[in-house]
Amino acid sequence: MKTPSLLLMSCLTLCGLASGPVVAAAAPQALPDGEARISVDVKDADIVDIVRLFAEIGGFQVVVDPGVSCKLTLKLSEVRWNSALDVALKSCGLGQDQENEIMRVAPVAKLAAEHAAQRKLDEERELAGPLQMRTYRLSYARAAEMAPVIKKFLSPRGEVIYDSRTNTLIVMDVR
Repeated sequence: MKTPSLLLMSCLTLCGLASGPVVAAAAPQALPDGEARISVDVKDADIVDIVRLFAEIGGFQVVVDPGVSCKLTLKLSEVRWNSALDVALKSCGLGQDQENEIMRVAPVAKLAAEHAAQRKLDEERELAGPLQMRTYRLSYARAAEMAPVIKKFLSPRGEVIYDSRTNTLIVMDVR
């Protein structure tokens, strides 16, 4: 089995960082809370290689979106590897999205657009559901006065009807 420093150096070589730009790279050191601290010194390294380095250190799977490119210089001493990864990604305008056990690295704008599209799709699915009808017989309020108040809290497909004879609200909505 490789020692941590050999593992780190083999990762640096694999990522193409050990051939020149690396001045120093110390092996990860575990803290009492289980979080590893690292020291890295690279000049003009590609962000894809840096992300691969942190994936090797952190032991996670990573997928980098096509077209992601950025040159980055890092001089870090005894920092948590996940904090260093966050700063490196932010410096290049990138973000991360965790799905299952795989981290995806992409531009922040692309991730935000995908999250907005997913949120919109979820809302549309919820609104497309069947309408449910419930009746509420009121004792201390008039149904005619409560109907407009209730209407404000319903979905766009929701509807409130009142029966003033029985002082009952009839609410139809997807939830």
